[in-house]
Amino acid sequence: MIELLQVVILGATLGGVYALMASGLTLIFGVMRIVNIAHAAFIILAAYLTFWAFTRYQLDPIESIAIVMPILFVLGMAVYRLLFTRLADSHRHAEMTVLLTFALALVIEGVLGSVATGTYRTTTPDYASDSFDFGPFYLPKGQLYATALSVILIGALLVFLRFTRTGRAIRATMQNRAAAQLVGVNVARLSTLTFGIGIALAGAAGSLMSFLFTFFPSTHWQWIASLLALIVLGGMGSLLGTIVGAMVLSIAAALVSDRFGPTWSPATFFLALFVILMLRPQGLFGKRAEL
Repeated sequence: MIELLQVVILGATLGGVYALMASGLTLIFGVMRIVNIAHAAFIILAAYLTFWAFTRYQLDPIESIAIVMPILFVLGMAVYRLLFTRLADSHRHAEMTVLLTFALALVIEGVLGSVATGTYRTTTPDYASDSFDFGPFYLPKGQLYATALSVILIGALLVFLRFTRTGRAIRATMQNRAAAQLVGVNVARLSTLTFGIGIALAGAAGSLMSFLFTFFPSTHWQWIASLLALIVLGGMGSLLGTIVGAMVLSIAAALVSDRFGPTWSPATFFLALFVILMLRPQGLFGKRAEL
């Protein structure tokens, strides 16, 4: 029983980080209906920026979030303005954005591969290998700090969406894009801002990921599959669903890894994706499409 509870604790402390990783992807899809295949590539890019800041300037990965998030925010807005504005009203918007973000992921991977090579990287702050002990249980400090920061950032996002004028406009656009335009919302400008926020969240997730996992340029292909499974389970465009889905799948993956070995852990995400598509295609918190 103690071993089972320990596994659940470890899974839950990673769930918050998974939720942060997927929250930006969910936000971008909810507002612009863009399935951003390059989202995990931006996370890896942020992890490398954090790694370079740590190795060259001894900047703590957690502190580097204050630098990486603004960089990714500006980069995200620039990418949207350059690549996606022309596709906003296209009748093949969904297909074109998937292809475009797929190509963008390849470009980011290629640039990182040429600059950083394919060597496994990770940052090594002191707390990454330390833990808190509570009787028979232990809690890795790195996971605890990362989850706490993830909760804070997601909470700040929810407060922004609920209590600010821009946040309410984003929520209105997520519910009905055409109706938001009719009541005066500048959807084009809002989409640029939202894409920047989504990529900034990916930047924060990358900084936290840098001391939780090893990474190299093509690692993003492993992560994007898991992130898509998370947002499909929770419901495409639902932030609450993403948070719940991340916690559920993180704990389930930890249990599978403990029982069958870490090789089988990623299969948890794909099995959940298969089951949810068969039984409830709209996800746990998504709305059923109307004809």
